[in-house]
Amino acid sequence: MLDETPAERRWPIAYVLAHTSPLSPAGVAALKEMLGTADPDLRWAAVVLLARLAREGNHSLVAELTGLLRSGSPTQRRMAVYCLRDIDAQDTGISRALIGALGDSDALVRVAVITSLKVMPIIGNEALDLLLRMFAEDADMKVRASAALALARLGAGRSDVRAALDDAGQSSDPILSKAARAALDILGKK
Repeated sequence: MLDETPAERRWPIAYVLAHTSPLSPAGVAALKEMLGTADPDLRWAAVVLLARLAREGNHSLVAELTGLLRSGSPTQRRMAVYCLRDIDAQDTGISRALIGALGDSDALVRVAVITSLKVMPIIGNEALDLLLRMFAEDADMKVRASAALALARLGAGRSDVRAALDDAGQSSDPILSKAARAALDILGKK
């Protein structure tokens, strides 16, 4: 039924069906498609629904969303990050998928990943090293600022994190300097 429905009508049908019965592959496809829509309200409704369905036992959704991290549009990849974060921040497979997406070509996807990693209890030294490199070298200032704040939460015990933040706090770039000082304030409170 959904396969034969015009694209603009699939979303509401899939949304209702997801609340009343197990979601078909066509329903999953419609929800994944909505992750890329221009309407932010519909994108977030799809995020909330997909994450809830996965938490309630539709484990194939994790694989679908992980696949979308590699193959979707930039907006779909970003929203897939939020879905995965909201499914289970403790799951190591999800954590690995998110850490892998730190290398995404789109800056907003990288920011989404960085902000999502902040809720994970332990991401490991390899991921912390990558965040530290992103903080120091990423071409996008939003990514660098997000990395600074994530490092303050995730790398509090590392002296190289504090040293990098101290150095950046003296930067002539006002955005980087402000982010580094905010991160140092967070570290000071720990």
